[in-house]
Amino acid sequence: MMLRVIAALSVADFGNSLREAFFMFWETLWALVLGFSLSGMVQAFASKEAMQRTLGDHRPAAVARASLFGMASSSCSYAATAMAKSLFQKGADFVSAMVFMFASTNLVIELGVVLFVLIGWQFALAEFVGGPIMIALLVLIGGLVFHQRAVGPARERLRRGIVGGHDHTAMVGVSEERQTELERTPWHEKLTSKTAWADAASYAIADMKMLRKELAIGYGVAGLLAVMVPMSVWNDVFLSGHGFWTSVENVIVGPFIAFISFVCSIGNVPMAAALWHGGISFGGVIAFIFADLIALPLVLIYRKYYGTRLTLRLFFTFYAVMAAAGLAVEGLFSLFGGIPSSRPKTIAPTRFAWNYTTVLNIVFLAALAVLFWLYRNRERLGAGAADAVEPGCCMRPEGAARSAVTSPRSR
Repeated sequence: MMLRVIAALSVADFGNSLREAFFMFWETLWALVLGFSLSGMVQAFASKEAMQRTLGDHRPAAVARASLFGMASSSCSYAATAMAKSLFQKGADFVSAMVFMFASTNLVIELGVVLFVLIGWQFALAEFVGGPIMIALLVLIGGLVFHQRAVGPARERLRRGIVGGHDHTAMVGVSEERQTELERTPWHEKLTSKTAWADAASYAIADMKMLRKELAIGYGVAGLLAVMVPMSVWNDVFLSGHGFWTSVENVIVGPFIAFISFVCSIGNVPMAAALWHGGISFGGVIAFIFADLIALPLVLIYRKYYGTRLTLRLFFTFYAVMAAAGLAVEGLFSLFGGIPSSRPKTIAPTRFAWNYTTVLNIVFLAALAVLFWLYRNRERLGAGAADAVEPGCCMRPEGAARSAVTSPRSR
């Protein structure tokens, strides 16, 4: 099917698809770099004991902390997924790690700004009202669905470093002895050490390399669908004119459209604006926006991280929570007359603009260059080896760090 669609593309269609894909990528580039960088820091610096103390369960205090951490981090779905995996891998409760992911993609300022600009203040407010509702539902349902028997094998899978057929530990090149040493090192020493930052960069670059195909496929197919599939096709699957049942059907179909459209992160807001313009319900649009975390490329990443069984539990739980939250938000806004009566005439064009996205992309591209330099020079800096030190701090055989990366020394 996909081959027939590609064969039907003209040169202009292919060019427009690449253009759409590129600007979706451009919109989320800075968030990707931030998210993967934070994920690398957590994997390298955070200790399992501290993570278990902070997010070791899904009681109200841990859920509140996970939500605040999410609000302060990246808004990119891919980056938030990598970060949540790192938290869980380090000892965080699985439900709390998923709460972090929900907050990271639904309770961040930049998403509210984009919603306000493209659709209106009601949708921006709905996002911040619906986010806590969705988190509360996830905690209530997740406590039953994500029990120890379900998540234990996934944690062991990550602990062993075997992720989707890739030996992630080998890709990173940080020995177990070095990781233990990093976790025990005081924070002020880690944050001022080039060697420690090189270890963090190794984790971040390894995650990027592991997910590069999923990222390319996700953005590429999203651009292809945006060009080849008219919005009328998406709108035809939504009911209208049936009162409450219209709302129910729309919030069920909204997440399904998010799943098959491949669009995630802030990149799904333009499509949400188009869906609203086409006539779907307020709750349907909100459920679609919430469902960026079950776009097909992300589901494939969950499978790579957690295995098929846990991914199926995760997908259907997320789906139910997102649809229910969309319906609840529409009900609340209906009570107070908050559902907008007008619909936009146009959607933001795909072009460069001198705005906060451009500025942040420039800043984080520079940060990515530093990260990559640390990664490429990690052996010279002594990263990956037990008893790693700053070059020149003490006498050490010149090749010790280099050999320890692949063959950790015994004590």
